[in-house]
Amino acid sequence: MQSEGQDTQPTTEQSTEVPVTTARLTPSSARIVIVGGGTAGITVAARLCRAIKNPNVTIIEPSEQHVYQPGQTLVGGGVFTHDQIIRNERDYIPHAARWVKESVVEFHPEQNTVVTSSGQRIGYDYLIVAPGLQLNFDQIAGLEGHLGKDGICSIYTLNDAVHTWHTIDEFKGGNAIFTFPATPIKCAGAPQKIMYMADDTFRRHGVRVDSHVMFATAGLRIFGIDAYVGPLNRVADRRKIERKYQHQLVEVRPGKKEAVFTVTREKIQGEEKVQEKTQEVIPYDLLHVVPPMSAPTFVQTSPLAHTEGPDKGWLKVDRFTLQHLDYPNIFGLGDVIGVPSTKTGAAIRKQAPIVVHNILATIDGRDTASFHKYTGYTSCPLITGYRKLILAEFDYSGKPVPSIPWDSTKERLSGWFIKVYALPALYWHAMLRGLA
Repeated sequence: MQSEGQDTQPTTEQSTEVPVTTARLTPSSARIVIVGGGTAGITVAARLCRAIKNPNVTIIEPSEQHVYQPGQTLVGGGVFTHDQIIRNERDYIPHAARWVKESVVEFHPEQNTVVTSSGQRIGYDYLIVAPGLQLNFDQIAGLEGHLGKDGICSIYTLNDAVHTWHTIDEFKGGNAIFTFPATPIKCAGAPQKIMYMADDTFRRHGVRVDSHVMFATAGLRIFGIDAYVGPLNRVADRRKIERKYQHQLVEVRPGKKEAVFTVTREKIQGEEKVQEKTQEVIPYDLLHVVPPMSAPTFVQTSPLAHTEGPDKGWLKVDRFTLQHLDYPNIFGLGDVIGVPSTKTGAAIRKQAPIVVHNILATIDGRDTASFHKYTGYTSCPLITGYRKLILAEFDYSGKPVPSIPWDSTKERLSGWFIKVYALPALYWHAMLRGLA
């Protein structure tokens, strides 16, 4: 979660449990509380404040700065600087929204309240849950205290992305390992993007001939969408990058510069296929770590999360309407929701208008038949090198749904320009303003 906004606390009524009332709510009278002020929270707040006259919207978010997270890969690749992708969010939360500069620690959906880190109970008529996800670096044994040194780096925080560029730029050769965990992550293409830019940098510095680049993924293949598997494998083949599948990073040994992976293999035992797990220790000179990720703990342990199945721990919403499956006055969007779509800013851009339309329809008492539906659209601008990019776009079907009438499986210079120049401008000047 991240953000800041107008420095105004909610009224006494908004800081208490919802009173019993039979009064018909209108969009202006309905108290809408948004948990999270990152990309999803600010985008949906901006759209609500444009759609409602005199809105009663409260954003709960502790952070004071907003990071353009898709830019962290480009910081790690030396294209952007730290300061290019961070801003004061006071300028981005809508003026009409109230800001509670705290974290949410508990949900009480039966009482229509949330509890903040200070113990404040904030009531709502409608709740939007959009706190993002949680980076679990602590699930990798031996990593604590070594990220950002000893050849270990990651693009998944802004400061670490800065260090990632220094690590790549100063690399002198040897084993360079880029990992991918067994959990859903922010932008499934990001671990490859930084790897391809690193490979270009090694070649430019003349050290690639002395280097062995590996992509060690817990997955079964290089990418989860069929249409892009072949093109990405061809990129990796061209670059002579070794792929190690079903390799999950579980431990680092910085003193020895060793990475420990749990390797999963299937074997036939009698008439059944069984999984066999072994360990493989690989020496490294550069280790790019993508941590396991999950919904924030306060979501996982709440009544709002899935309790079983592949989406266990993630927010329990309908994949099409984004309405909570148990509590109809709760909606969710962004990285926290348990739906089979890649977690990206592009997905949020499509989800936000769906949530706004459907929550206003609910307030107006309209039937769910009037709800708009989210198709699972997401986009992953797959950087395949400096000035090269595959603009992957797909939906729940797993089929490409390009916004531009071209073959979206091809590497293009124009895609690079979209990523570096067009998308940041769209983000800051349109998306966060509720205009795109």
